[in-house]
Amino acid sequence: MTNDAGRIFREAWIAGVTKHFPGEPKPGYITPWEETPDWERQSAAAVYGQVRDFVEVSGGTTRKLSREQKGRFVALCWIAQIHKHIENPKPGYVADWDQLPEWQQETDADIFERIEQAG
Repeated sequence: MTNDAGRIFREAWIAGVTKHFPGEPKPGYITPWEETPDWERQSAAAVYGQVRDFVEVSGGTTRKLSREQKGRFVALCWIAQIHKHIENPKPGYVADWDQLPEWQQETDADIFERIEQAG
């Protein structure tokens, strides 16, 4: 499941970037799963699992959360993965929710909802 979970996360990220990014996204933002670096694959699978577990232990009541709350959860889980895999990350990689661009906030919320729907 790990590979499938990571792939679903990555596909949701690419779909969100494609939908919300203003203009032409950087190639790295839309790199297909097969070309995604190992640490990003591991991180995608880990965050997918965290969201799925959160939905499960909440008894499905996560549907009552706002899009912002859902997006914040994904962003925070991702920041933890950045710290796990990158010793001295750039500040933008670990920026708090309020510092993220709107397109990234919307994409993170989309990812949560995609995972939530996957059951």
